[in-house]
Amino acid sequence: MAQHRKSVLGRLDWLTVLLVFLLVSTGIMAVYTSEYTSFSEPFFDMQRSHMKQLMFFGISCFIALVIIFTDSKLFFSLANLSYLFGILLLLVTFVIGGEVKGSHSFIKLGSFTFQPGEACKIFTALCLARFMAAADTKFGTLRHRLIAAGIVLLPCLLIILQNETGLALVYFAFFFPMYREGLPNSILLIGITSVVLFLSSLLVERLPLFIAITVVALLCVWVLWRQIQKQKAVILFIVGGWLIAVTFSQLIVPYVFKNVFKGYQVERIYSMLGQDVPLEFQKPGQLAGKDADYNVRQSKIAIGSGGLSGKGIMNGTQTKYSFVPEQHTDFVFCGIGEQFGFIGSTLLVLLYLALMLRILFIAERQRSTFSRVYAYSVASILFFHFAINLSMTMGLAPVIGITLPMLSYGGTSLMSFSILLAIMLRLDADRHILIR
Repeated sequence: MAQHRKSVLGRLDWLTVLLVFLLVSTGIMAVYTSEYTSFSEPFFDMQRSHMKQLMFFGISCFIALVIIFTDSKLFFSLANLSYLFGILLLLVTFVIGGEVKGSHSFIKLGSFTFQPGEACKIFTALCLARFMAAADTKFGTLRHRLIAAGIVLLPCLLIILQNETGLALVYFAFFFPMYREGLPNSILLIGITSVVLFLSSLLVERLPLFIAITVVALLCVWVLWRQIQKQKAVILFIVGGWLIAVTFSQLIVPYVFKNVFKGYQVERIYSMLGQDVPLEFQKPGQLAGKDADYNVRQSKIAIGSGGLSGKGIMNGTQTKYSFVPEQHTDFVFCGIGEQFGFIGSTLLVLLYLALMLRILFIAERQRSTFSRVYAYSVASILFFHFAINLSMTMGLAPVIGITLPMLSYGGTSLMSFSILLAIMLRLDADRHILIR
């Protein structure tokens, strides 16, 4: 047994472990400085967020060690069962879940809160990897592509119903490993077109947009006229695309903004686009005294005031005097930018990029499809969190409550990322065998 443990530890990718340790250490420091007011306050105070985060890290390390010494084949065997357990947790949240900042996606455990949607990312990654690795899975067929999409979209839909749209968006990261495994370029093109159409629906009046969509459809008919004469199905495809685009832009987007999105979500999206909220989408009682882009403006002030090399540790005025809301969670990056400037922020970004590239390297050296798809899922989730969070803090994306991995305060987030990475490291330690 001792020899087996030494063998597993010897095969671990210690560079990944080092990068994660550096990020978590930076996060604990960032959380501490975000709440720091004077040296008179005791550092070892368990009521302070940085000490709670340190405790969460200790728990995460223990869980990671248990995972490292677990048989790697067990993750394949329990993948489907864990996914069902995750869906059950999401359903239970509707019954016993509590409300935290408008979201109904939390289960309270004494003085702590647990977010099943975070844990379900792990279960979804395992289930998707097992499905893709199954001997009878033919991912080139429409049926199996729809099943894979269903595995991802089911928890995503449940999380949206819990009013946690930010976390739900992260689940779209799972389409990247599908793309690696053979999802056609047309799907990616449809996704990009949908985003462009969504933004156009917000920035362009409905009648001009309807005319523009119709003109594009007519241009397609003109360009493809010869092919249409040979294959009548092409005209049906163009008409179908026109109907979908018109329905999406003229009916679905307005309905979602009127009846699904909360007032603050609508304001944040239009604030990001530099537009005022149209009268038809305005709702009463929004943000109670603070304009929609207050968080982002304070965050940009904090980052910009850091200059090239920053104001120095503990000397960030914007963060020290709590001008930036949620500065130890969603906006933790602005504290790094203010105290360590452009140089410190760049080093942090490079640290994240190094970790993501290392995970991609690990993914590509796997013999097992299960291990490869899982590692790509981890890299994609990490990238989505990283990209969206930084975009939020710099005003490039609406504020939707996405944490910065390993840096933002939060036990569920830290432990879920630790478990994600620990499972990947354990699978990589057995990369010489086929896991099925």
